[in-house]
Amino acid sequence: MTGSSQDKAWLLEVNGLSVDYGLKGVSSRAIESVSFALRAGEAVGLVGESGSGKTTTAMAIAGLLSPNARVSSGDVRYRGNRLPIDDDAAMRPHRWSETSVVFQGAMNALNPVHRIIKQIAEPCMLKLGMSRGEATTRARELLELVGIPADRGTAYPHELSGGMRQRVMIAMALACRPSIVIGDEPTTALDVITQAQILKLLGELRSQLNLALILITHDLSIVAEACDRVMIMYAGRIVEDGTVAEIFARPKHPYTRLLIDSIPNPANGKKVIRPIPGDPPNLVIRPSGCAFHPRCPSVMGVCGTEVPSLYKLGQGRVACHMYESSQKDKVAAHA
Repeated sequence: MTGSSQDKAWLLEVNGLSVDYGLKGVSSRAIESVSFALRAGEAVGLVGESGSGKTTTAMAIAGLLSPNARVSSGDVRYRGNRLPIDDDAAMRPHRWSETSVVFQGAMNALNPVHRIIKQIAEPCMLKLGMSRGEATTRARELLELVGIPADRGTAYPHELSGGMRQRVMIAMALACRPSIVIGDEPTTALDVITQAQILKLLGELRSQLNLALILITHDLSIVAEACDRVMIMYAGRIVEDGTVAEIFARPKHPYTRLLIDSIPNPANGKKVIRPIPGDPPNLVIRPSGCAFHPRCPSVMGVCGTEVPSLYKLGQGRVACHMYESSQKDKVAAHA
């Protein structure tokens, strides 16, 4: 990686992060040596199929891993200072004050028996030390900020539409004025019009509040609309990253190319949509070598025996044996 924990240009640094899950005496590695950095106001998309490690990466950064998960190596730094992501009690002062999360299922994340204004006000009292009156005023301001009339704060979650509930989740994420917001597939299960409205809102908030955004999604078309950079994950590793423009114009990793080929394009009715063959790998019994080699259309002999390093290539990084022969510097670097 380029830069260091002393480089004040980086708001967030993730260095060699690995996470293991244990279940019934069996351990599996969910993410392996994940490294990237994020600047203030920047949006990075984490893209990949289910099980690729996107959510585990995000939850590790926020210190919200499940009890059967553990950080086996690496660290996360915020403004150069190491976050205690493996210590729940020590991490509490950092959550929602520095890094917050917009969860995927608003109906599951919101408390069904409390009015939404109370749920937005609560973290303001707990984290910012506001009085109930101050916190309620702050909650009303946040509702207006995300496009919900303040008087709707008396509603219960079930009285709101899916899009409005997701806006409430965004308001809650902003309650303690964090610098980083993680969106865990925040537009899942929303219709395309509401999805576009939520993405537009996130973009406006980024600009207005100088928020850094980590957006988790299966959909590269969402990343193209909402992000500056994209990281492609497969079997717990980053296999390619770079700017959105570079990734879409000149994808390097075969997996990235297949993901792009699987995106429908209404403007091009003649485009042939090619599904990715095969199934995602079993992380308990990983394929040898490059985890993508059983599904890769460009597979070579070395792919089945050696794990490719993540190389700096141009303005991005790629982990593929096709590019190793032209690379002399095998040190992974920030895109």
